[in-house]
Amino acid sequence: METKALTASCTVVVGCQWGDEGKGKVVDVLAGSADLIARYQGGANAGHTVHVGDHLVVLHQVPSGVLHPDKRCLLGNGVVLDVSQFFTEIDGLAERGVDPGGRIGVSTRAHVVFPYHKALDLAAEKVAHRKIGTTGRGIGPAYEAKTGRRGVRIADLLDRARGVNRVERAIEWARARLRELGADPDLAGTVEDALALTGRLAPVATDVGDEIAGALAAGKRVLLEGAQGTALDVDHGTYPFVTSSNTTAGAAAVGAGIGPTAIDSVVGVVKAYTTRVGNGPLPTAFDAAMDERVREIGAEFGATTGRPRRCGWFDAVLASYAARVNGLTGIAVTKLDVLDTLSELKIATGYRINGEVRTLFPAGVWELENAEPVYEVMPGWETPTTGARSLSDLPANARAYLSRIEELVGTPIAMVSVGTRRSQVIREP
Repeated sequence: METKALTASCTVVVGCQWGDEGKGKVVDVLAGSADLIARYQGGANAGHTVHVGDHLVVLHQVPSGVLHPDKRCLLGNGVVLDVSQFFTEIDGLAERGVDPGGRIGVSTRAHVVFPYHKALDLAAEKVAHRKIGTTGRGIGPAYEAKTGRRGVRIADLLDRARGVNRVERAIEWARARLRELGADPDLAGTVEDALALTGRLAPVATDVGDEIAGALAAGKRVLLEGAQGTALDVDHGTYPFVTSSNTTAGAAAVGAGIGPTAIDSVVGVVKAYTTRVGNGPLPTAFDAAMDERVREIGAEFGATTGRPRRCGWFDAVLASYAARVNGLTGIAVTKLDVLDTLSELKIATGYRINGEVRTLFPAGVWELENAEPVYEVMPGWETPTTGARSLSDLPANARAYLSRIEELVGTPIAMVSVGTRRSQVIREP
């Protein structure tokens, strides 16, 4: 087991598949030894599910480390913030007895998601020739506005006159675009609603990069939390079936406001199998019966939308690609226990495309859609693993499976999860 990833000063936690890998749980566990946790990209389209005691908590905007009472949690400039959802989430945590007061900060450079972004999201998907499978949370249009220089940042809202001007201009553009898409939703009250939230925004607005740099200079440990997964990265994923931001570890420095040399560790999270929600190719997809079986055992339903996830065998082609583009120093394998009842397991070690076997993850989505996985078959263990608290507690075949994943991905395994509880994560010195 690798320990560097668990003791470094600044660690990035990144998904290495199509999202839903269990990053929230990994961050929650690692946050115990961190001082500051910061989310660096994405928006309310991401859902991180964490079990604490008898409670299941789903977080969409607030970093998973908030469940530790003494941790400072930040949202960086790379995040797009649904302000209403953000405060609803904070209020919900307070009702559960988790008081985030004074521990939450949001970058003044973060862009804001408004109702018109959600309307644009749904309208564009409705008329699209090829559906992406958007969550409808307005994330894509918010990032599009950001790069189009029509965005509204937290800093803008804190200056009333500037905020009114920028939101009014953005609404004017959005109305014109919505009419082109055949939609004309009621956007009345958007400006007033936005400004009404500034009273709560002002106390949490901060320079996130400066806070992180200060924490590192003081010898504190920082955890940078990503959303979605490598295969959903707008540059490196299965384009166009991707999210609208860079999900890979390289975005952590940019989205948190620090230099890349401040990061000294990257933990990549993978499930012991593969899942995907939304549209797009999944080369190692199970047949219908196995898909249903694993989905039910693993409770594979989207944390944000509730949509059923498609399930498949572990894809080492994708995982090794993710190791390269993220510069992984360690892997966290989640949901190993979901495979406990299977007598046989498969790992995709290559793709056969047009008669040629390839081991490099292709850029063309059409190639993935026609890819036939080349599988390596391994015996299952058919023994419960949920009680394991060390690698030696795992069945021999489970250890062999993990060793093969480690070998194919070319990165040491740092953590293994065998259940939903914090206590069910194996971490050895």
